[in-house]
Amino acid sequence: MNSRSAARLQWLQDTLRAEGMLPIAEAAQRCQVSEMTIRRDIAASQDTIVSLGGRLLLAEHPQVATGYDFAAQQDSFAQAKQRMCDEAARMVEADDTIFVDCGTTLIPLFARLDPNMPLTVVTYALNVANAIEQMALPHVRLVLLGGLYYPVSQSFGGEELVTAIRRLGINKAFISAAGVHVDKGVSCFHFHEVVPKQVALETAVQRILIADESKLDLVRPAFFADLETFDVMLTSGAAGEALRDTLVARPGHAWPTLQVL
Repeated sequence: MNSRSAARLQWLQDTLRAEGMLPIAEAAQRCQVSEMTIRRDIAASQDTIVSLGGRLLLAEHPQVATGYDFAAQQDSFAQAKQRMCDEAARMVEADDTIFVDCGTTLIPLFARLDPNMPLTVVTYALNVANAIEQMALPHVRLVLLGGLYYPVSQSFGGEELVTAIRRLGINKAFISAAGVHVDKGVSCFHFHEVVPKQVALETAVQRILIADESKLDLVRPAFFADLETFDVMLTSGAAGEALRDTLVARPGHAWPTLQVL
């Protein structure tokens, strides 16, 4: 292994420890080499880095062994997620029908809702449905949208979700993301999530993006919306403050109202 390959491997290991996973195409772009070069580097990494579904992960990452580790994701920026869900809960009103996206970001929301508030929750995520069941909220009506099940994100996908969502009157859509970029838009890791996210955004009266600071200035494989699509964005940290400065410096766009929590 030459010195340049060794330096790239060290950078990849450090980046994966910080970010969790990285698309091969993005790794190649950031290293200013070809994807084939990155694959050769990985082959020489003595199995410390693996490629899974076009993404790079450390061999110790839970997804390498078990798919998608929700407990590990829940621990990631947990306090920021709790603060954002505190604010999201204040947006929910009695008799709302809300769409709640998949992933772990929005799970703390349900512990913050008024248990006596009548509410309809629409979701395509099994972990969201399980969280509502565990909370035993007596006045919440749950609509779990089915289809083909994807264990990697504990969610469902398929064209039948489109018809089901469009039949519903959704007051507020709470959407999570794995990447938020001013120019490249809002994205996620899994392509089966794109359609339900987009249809919920088309249907909802108010569209709220919730993404902690670790998701900012990143582009993930599956694009699903421009940042201007959203009415409100909740985020956190110094990266959130930097994003707010960027939006202020670029007037003339219908940017969402940004709250840094």
